[in-house]
Amino acid sequence: MILYTIWFFTVGLLLTFVPKHRIRQALLAYFFKQSMTWLFGLLVVENRFIIYPVRLFKKVNKSSFSYEYFFYPSFCALFNLYYPEKKPFWIRALYNIFYTGLLTGIEVLAEKYTNLIKYVNWRWYWSFLSIGLTNYASHLFYRWFFKEHSC
Repeated sequence: MILYTIWFFTVGLLLTFVPKHRIRQALLAYFFKQSMTWLFGLLVVENRFIIYPVRLFKKVNKSSFSYEYFFYPSFCALFNLYYPEKKPFWIRALYNIFYTGLLTGIEVLAEKYTNLIKYVNWRWYWSFLSIGLTNYASHLFYRWFFKEHSC
């Protein structure tokens, strides 16, 4: 039931907060983040730092399809679309910390209260660090790719 809720909630967020004229930008951020989560997610799962006891496509992949390939990249698309590019550094830093903290907090709550994720040799601060760095890396790529729009 939780997975269905996550899917419907995330689809609702995307339909509500991705304007039609920015779908291309959202897709770029989404797919770029998916490529990073595919690599890092598989490394983490294959080395048994994290396990996902309940997941879609159990026979195909040990990582969580819902989190790694849909929920997390969707939030990254929104992160990039609404990034406060022209604001002072401290606002941009707080923006990244907010998104990173939100995703880390959701993951920690899921680990503590559900059977969707279990930390084996992992701690919340590794998630915070990896999410923060990949969000920033995705934004650097996004900014580079759409540099004509940011001038």
